[in-house]
Amino acid sequence: MTSSSGASRRQVLAVAAAAATAPLLAGAPAEAKPKQPKTWDLTVLGTSDTHGNVYNWDYYKDAEFDDSKHNDVGVAKLATLVNQIRAERTGRATLVLDAGDTIQGTPLATYYAKQKPITETGETHPMAGAMNVLRYDAVTLGNHEFNYGLPLLATWIKQLGFPALAANAINAKTGKPAFLPYVIKEVRLGGHGAPALRVGILGLTNPGVAIWDKANVEGRLVFADMVATAAKWVPVMRRRGADMVIISAHGGDSGTSSYGPELPNENPTALIAEQVPGIDAILFGHAHNEVPEKFVTNLKTGRAVLTSEPSKWGQRLTRMDFTLTREKGCWKVVDSSATTLNTNTVVEDPAVLAAVRDQHAKTVDYVNEVVAQSNEELSAAESRYRDTPILDFINHVQTEVVTAALAGGAYAGLPVLSIAAPFSRTAVFPRGEVRIRDVAGLYVYDNTLEAVVLTGAEVKAYLEYSAKYFVTVPVGAAVDPATISDPAVPDYNYDVFSGVDYDIDISKPVGQRITRLVLAGTDTPVAADAQFVVAVNNYRRSGGGNFPGIVKTQVYNAQQEIRQLLIDWAQAKGTIDPAVFFVPNWKLVREGVPVF
Repeated sequence: MTSSSGASRRQVLAVAAAAATAPLLAGAPAEAKPKQPKTWDLTVLGTSDTHGNVYNWDYYKDAEFDDSKHNDVGVAKLATLVNQIRAERTGRATLVLDAGDTIQGTPLATYYAKQKPITETGETHPMAGAMNVLRYDAVTLGNHEFNYGLPLLATWIKQLGFPALAANAINAKTGKPAFLPYVIKEVRLGGHGAPALRVGILGLTNPGVAIWDKANVEGRLVFADMVATAAKWVPVMRRRGADMVIISAHGGDSGTSSYGPELPNENPTALIAEQVPGIDAILFGHAHNEVPEKFVTNLKTGRAVLTSEPSKWGQRLTRMDFTLTREKGCWKVVDSSATTLNTNTVVEDPAVLAAVRDQHAKTVDYVNEVVAQSNEELSAAESRYRDTPILDFINHVQTEVVTAALAGGAYAGLPVLSIAAPFSRTAVFPRGEVRIRDVAGLYVYDNTLEAVVLTGAEVKAYLEYSAKYFVTVPVGAAVDPATISDPAVPDYNYDVFSGVDYDIDISKPVGQRITRLVLAGTDTPVAADAQFVVAVNNYRRSGGGNFPGIVKTQVYNAQQEIRQLLIDWAQAKGTIDPAVFFVPNWKLVREGVPVF
């Protein structure tokens, strides 16, 4: 009884004690969690290298655009994606930027720069009309913005409903920026009581303009180094209140240039991210690559800088997403990511189509005008590795024009050679009616014709440099036209000559490939001190491609567009007959044996 009673009492006391402590244990937190800071988000959408594409249309084929990967093109497609994202983010901030090369690249753009220039008609440029509907926040000037001269560029900029940026384009006389260097956009990130975010947007254009459009900018504009310019302006933007900084740069990220060291780097995006502190992200273009997301570590701060490139022609839209917090009254980017969206997943925006419909229709009518009849089908498909009539057509016209212009002058006694590049692998002059679009499809760039004097030694050095286009294929190895060229050398940086006969031995090392170079139709070697007038386009003569010996004072430069000269020649003759201009004068060989 006693022991039992004592046990019960102990049990009662234990239960009571447990009951007394239970509320305390239940109410105590297992572990105190730190308060998470509030976050906001910002989306930045980016385009680049739209190159005059509004409709999803191939003016050279007179059909809807399509390629082997079924990409689509045009601002109208981009607008649909942009509008979808804006709708998805209603009440939150979304910015839209472009990294340049906008007003050149299609017959639509050419028509309103050359045939019906906006500087004369007062009409709104189709790329201004389309981009205004999309409501960009800023555009950076690309190198091709300078193709048609500064007056047309100024007119286009005035037509835009948003700023055009180019911090490193400097007025040669005043030393001050010739265009707006940057803007600081104040945006509301959404949510009750969200403070404003000030986003600095710096535009950088390509220094290569000084070479590629020398005739339009020499003595007027100087193009400073893109890295140094970013280092100059980013601190200024920060001091003036930018909470975050985004650069829109018209330069790739390879760190290399297509020209020599005489100009600042052509593709310095990764170098900018590495060397300049204070940058959160870089939208870039120029190289026509698709780079969905690439982080580059800044060497001074250790911070990762987000970069992205949205391919070309409106085929892709970059989407950058940022997460931000506020610490002691200052904004801080705590997370960022990027991706690219394919425009072939959406239909064209009807408002953009409507804004440009009449101009598109006029361009289609223009490019479908018949200029001549061709005796046979001429194709550019093999022009890279085999002498073809269609490339000789270009060289024949260039030679005729320069020869006529120099008649009776100091250079009339010199043989005229001509240089052309296989710009297109798909260009065709059909048998029968040849239209403007067929000729434009062969010569897709807005180059003008010039001429310089080269010696025989310089011609050989030029051809050796051009021949680096081919990979080395030993004697006996199979030759595949699909892989015969070095992928690092674009087709437009491979030139063929007319007016001399030569062999390119692709079994030999670069620099030792021109094994035969003789005067046209003879076995007489070209003498090192012989002199020739060489017809060449302004891009190459100004240093584009960094070919040796060609950057010289012109003996001919009438500012005539080569594409128009081809059209004019075809219209004047009425017939395109290869018998008139096709002279097989070069071939690929291995130890003297023709490859094809």
